[in-house]
Amino acid sequence: QAAADPMSSSDAPEDGPKETSSVPQNISDADAFKILLEMKMKKRQKKPALPSTVTELDTEDGSKVYVVGTAHFSDSSKKDVVKTIQEVQPDVVVVELCQYRVSMLKMDEKTLLKEAKEINLEKLQQAIKQNGVMSGLMQMLLLKVSAHITEQLGMAPGGEFREAFKEASKVPFCKFHLGDRPIPVTFKRAIAALSFWQKVKLAWGLCFLSDPISKDDVEKCKQKDLLEQMMAEMIGEFPDLHRTIVSERDIYLTYMLKQAAKQIELPRASETEPRKYIPAVVVGVVGMGHVPGIEKNWNSDLNIQEIMSVPPPSASSKIFKFVIKATVFGLMGYGCYRIGQRTVQFILSMPAAQSYLQKLTEIRSQH
Repeated sequence: QAAADPMSSSDAPEDGPKETSSVPQNISDADAFKILLEMKMKKRQKKPALPSTVTELDTEDGSKVYVVGTAHFSDSSKKDVVKTIQEVQPDVVVVELCQYRVSMLKMDEKTLLKEAKEINLEKLQQAIKQNGVMSGLMQMLLLKVSAHITEQLGMAPGGEFREAFKEASKVPFCKFHLGDRPIPVTFKRAIAALSFWQKVKLAWGLCFLSDPISKDDVEKCKQKDLLEQMMAEMIGEFPDLHRTIVSERDIYLTYMLKQAAKQIELPRASETEPRKYIPAVVVGVVGMGHVPGIEKNWNSDLNIQEIMSVPPPSASSKIFKFVIKATVFGLMGYGCYRIGQRTVQFILSMPAAQSYLQKLTEIRSQH
């Protein structure tokens, strides 16, 4: 189980399955596995009483997948996740996270609440360094949407994923999988799908997002994912953006759930013993906006190679990137002019400024 977790065993919760203490000592691994598996099967409900937010899917080999549709800012969603895992005692739990967001599983609510509210220059620089200028800016603008909701509701995002991780650690032989497409791939594909003016229009809309969230919105949040609803409203006029941020991730999440639902091989007492397999039970924890897409794609043959490729930057992306850099250096230059001539000379002596001025000279000489 520790090998399957997204973090080292030293960071994993210590409240593992209590039943292990009753397992006799000095027995074979196969026998120990059988004893723990029997304990797990006894706790697994044949007809589980599941919340209304759970969608049940079956595979051809008899495995079952329970998809919990959640709202990222809802206490009731956290309860739904806990109840589902306790009822079905899964073999695998898959969450809508990628390796770039796995840190939220280890952070406490107070730290997350503070982190989610604060969008500063350091975070912007880190996002640009990690994902490039365009994708980094897009990521920060979307984080601003999340921060706006966080500030209005006073609730940190991702609570359902942390609950899923805690509960999975209590189930014997339960693996924990990250099921979402990596953020850099999603944002780079999203940026490539937009024209120059669409990027400007989207950035403008995200930058000036400040509508208050009412108590009624908080109640609606329990039934519908508020973050995904706001995102859907903003990207509704950009079909290509909806395709990369929502539809393609529906396909990726479906593929990962189907991979997790492959039959489980039982341990053998010896090499001569024939291999035996049993159907798997999987719990998927995803935003409820993705559930219809997962159902739609469930019985399709999926190939994720195409949606994992990152197209080369377009001419509009290069222009936008140049404009941003020019604006930043222009503001710096104006500020330095107001401060004094010595400061200007100091800034111009910096390697970054010299490199940028050299590029401007080369561009001018080409024309």
